[in-house]
Amino acid sequence: MTPGPTTLLVLAKEPVPGRVKTRLTPPFSPEEAAELAAASLADTLDLVLTLPARRHVLVLDGHPGPWLPPGIEVRAQAPGGLDERIAAAFAACAGPTVLIGMDTPHLTASHLAPALAPAAWDGCDAWFGPAEDGGFWALGLARPRPGLVLGVPMSRPDTGCLQRARLTGAGLAVRDLRELRDVDEAADAEHAAAEAPDGRFAETLARLTGAAALR
Repeated sequence: MTPGPTTLLVLAKEPVPGRVKTRLTPPFSPEEAAELAAASLADTLDLVLTLPARRHVLVLDGHPGPWLPPGIEVRAQAPGGLDERIAAAFAACAGPTVLIGMDTPHLTASHLAPALAPAAWDGCDAWFGPAEDGGFWALGLARPRPGLVLGVPMSRPDTGCLQRARLTGAGLAVRDLRELRDVDEAADAEHAAAEAPDGRFAETLARLTGAAALR
């Protein structure tokens, strides 16, 4: 694999019960939700390592665990709201940078291929990956500028529209990636597992839902 010009960031939380995937409880317990989060993160990082990026960096709130594969750089997340944490992640980079999260275990190389191609930044200042819930699953900047994210209201149905408008309002040429569905609730988890049936997330979901049926 020939490294491309782009740094690839994964913004994530350590999968600790009660701190991650809280909208999965119920039907899952906090411990089960954390298991699903760990599987989602592991699938995401395994994929990231196969992608042609200059650097592969996990920007982590918490501590690394057994879900962390070799070859991933780890950087501590900055404090603050989500917009501040995303902005700080970009601020620590130089050159083209793409940031994704840990909520799309069904992510494939083809989803990110346009933003990681050798000519990805020719005539392009930003890449934007919209999420079905109105947010975004990917954000790429040819030149990291924290001010393009700071102050954008996060975790709202209009977050994606507001973030994209911030980019275009700054005069950036924006290209869009395919829309994806984040895993927030149980129905989202089932969708992700169906999209990527061979992943750890799908295996973990099947094990947990099978165990639940026996209780």
